Amino acid sequence: MKHMNSEVKEERTSNKKRIDLFLVPIVLIAAFLSLFKIWTDEYANAYYTAAVKSMLQSFHNFFYASFDPGGYVTIDKPPVVFWIQTISAKIFGFHGWSVILPQALAGIGSVLLLYVLIKRTFGVWAGRFAALAMALTPIVPAVSRTNNIDSMLVFTLLLATWMLFRAVRTVKFGWVLAAFAMIGVAFNMKMLQAYMVLPAFYVFYVVATKITWKKKIAFLTTATALMLAVSVSWAVVVDSTSADKRPYMGSSQTNSVLELAFGYNGINRLTGNTSVTGSSHKQPAQTEQQTASSETKQNSNSSADSSQSSNQRKSSFSQKMQAPGGGNQNGMFNTGNPGPFRLFQKGLSDQISWLLPFVIFSIVGLFAGVKFKGPYTAKQKESLFWLAWLLPVAVFFSIAGFFHQYYLIMLAPPIAAFAGAGAVALWSMYKQHNDWKSWLLPGGILTTAALQVYIMSPYVSSIGVAPIAGVGALGVILALVLAIRKQRKNSLTNYLGAAAMVVLLAMPAYWAMTPIIYGGNSMLPSAGPDSSSGMGEPPSKATNSKQSGFNGMQPPGSSSGNSSSNNQMQPPSGSSNGGQMPGGSSNNGQMQPPSGSSNSGQMQMPGGSSNNSQMPNSFSSKSSSSKRKSGGMNAEVNQKLLNYLTKNNTGEKYLFATTDSTSAAPYIIKTGKPVMAMGGFSGSDPILTVSKLKAMIKKGEVKYFYLSGMGKGGQSDVITWIKENSKEIPSSKWQSTSSSAQQGPSGNGTLYEITLK
Repeated sequence: MKHMNSEVKEERTSNKKRIDLFLVPIVLIAAFLSLFKIWTDEYANAYYTAAVKSMLQSFHNFFYASFDPGGYVTIDKPPVVFWIQTISAKIFGFHGWSVILPQALAGIGSVLLLYVLIKRTFGVWAGRFAALAMALTPIVPAVSRTNNIDSMLVFTLLLATWMLFRAVRTVKFGWVLAAFAMIGVAFNMKMLQAYMVLPAFYVFYVVATKITWKKKIAFLTTATALMLAVSVSWAVVVDSTSADKRPYMGSSQTNSVLELAFGYNGINRLTGNTSVTGSSHKQPAQTEQQTASSETKQNSNSSADSSQSSNQRKSSFSQKMQAPGGGNQNGMFNTGNPGPFRLFQKGLSDQISWLLPFVIFSIVGLFAGVKFKGPYTAKQKESLFWLAWLLPVAVFFSIAGFFHQYYLIMLAPPIAAFAGAGAVALWSMYKQHNDWKSWLLPGGILTTAALQVYIMSPYVSSIGVAPIAGVGALGVILALVLAIRKQRKNSLTNYLGAAAMVVLLAMPAYWAMTPIIYGGNSMLPSAGPDSSSGMGEPPSKATNSKQSGFNGMQPPGSSSGNSSSNNQMQPPSGSSNGGQMPGGSSNNGQMQPPSGSSNSGQMQMPGGSSNNSQMPNSFSSKSSSSKRKSGGMNAEVNQKLLNYLTKNNTGEKYLFATTDSTSAAPYIIKTGKPVMAMGGFSGSDPILTVSKLKAMIKKGEVKYFYLSGMGKGGQSDVITWIKENSKEIPSSKWQSTSSSAQQGPSGNGTLYEITLK
């Protein structure tokens, strides 16, 4: 008790001290990287922004996180982050930046929390370096600059970590409950992803808390029960509500939150399977061709160039696409091939792995001399916590079948923690020891510089040879000089150590700035010179840095006159079924749209959007516009179509219905009116039946249907009935022919009208 009181007193005294002046510029760097120019992102991730627009209109929509104002279907995630975004939009007005702001602040908050967590045990310099490493980890600001969930998720988990550490120091059960309850809150942000930190929480509490085993088991059991109760609280309420009194649970196949949590947002992420109308399709790995279109500047005024680049892409793809384990394969959404070295592959390494070798050397140093039976120092206990966070998450991303690059932000806290704590520990060993431990610092610097050269090498055409050669040369020189000057205690050696840390953080800092320099992608955020594409491939020198999102796409009803029918995906080498996209089917060795689709060569973007016969690239914005509409979806409506639908609406609830959220989102954002995404996010949700649609039409709820051939897995009967019982509206009445129209997915569609008596 005396020891506990002294720790509490020490903490209170520490809190009264003045602000750490070295922390101020670190926080300013984090703020700049997270906040600068977010006001230029008008729509952010349009799928989620549309939900905020809808949630602002009623408590019913707010509670269920309805995608559309009509309360037809929800988004594919729990509501907590979107409740926060909606509150922000209510306070500051509905803007792209107002829905991004909470995540940006969470990114800054994570930097501060990590500083506090590391400083107390490992020292102030360890806290400073950990905070700086967190701020400069490229994927951290890339995600924080969007309205995706992960930045807020990491902040919440770090807050839970702070509560857990306090529970161990004070030996108070209340803080244990608070820590695990906070994980339950995080579950209601992104479901099972929040539980990835549980091994660290259990291991640390068992090892670090000085109470009897009986109390440990009782406390952890009770805290876990509370965590589970908080986790499923919203799900139980929703699943217990009659289906006709709430929106359909988006991206589930049984209209259930729990099925969504443990299926689409759970086990399927590990297995790589996505369930579409009861069928599971193994997601194929894709290659560098995935974003090969980002290597050619899209220009609607240069059809000849566009045609030539299309042929080049097709030829390149057919040569590069290989079966799993093949040479140039980069995996689904450029997440590499499963295996022990996946985090060092292109597409992932430049997002998170810049300091991994240094972290490995730090782990060796921090656990040097540790005996299995203990006793353990405070540093070793907390190092064990961060290791128990790092390893399971790293293993998951090494073997998982389906995730996006920005999920890697989950690795940022333990990597930054070990970078900060390890820098101080290895420096101390370098100065005080003359055995193998003194070689850990030079070894960590040398191997980390080598990895960074490897990470940058694919981008030589974008960033030039100089920075790559500079990092390599300086890393080798500083490591060698430090090795030669071992144990020389003078100021020059101190400066050399500091210079080495600067060199190791230089290129991560540049990578972290790329979403600002080149533009970001709010749907699939990533960092790098190709950050606007969101796909992790180096662009050519011809790439327009002002582009962001997806090129070569059109909004509903616009026509650019360019055909992309040649850009059909080819199957992996040796594949008999063509390698299906999620929810898709294969035919003649080409990637096909989901069943029931009339247009071929189209693909769905899980977690993002669907595009028309092209791989994702950048979303062209008008050169005269100061706003960046980079939702990765239809970031601009067709005004002629909107005018026609508004003029001819005779009291129907829905402005129009369409197959999926891609076509619906921008119209919801623009008008705030209900637009029905019949098949939910990707068009594959089994929400509608023909009889249900007939009843809606007879009640006067909807009469216009925009069908683009996208996302109709599980909706084929409904689509067929619509076509057979409708009147096609002449395109001249609603279709824009302006070649300068903002481009987006789902162009070349057809507008139908159905009126039943």
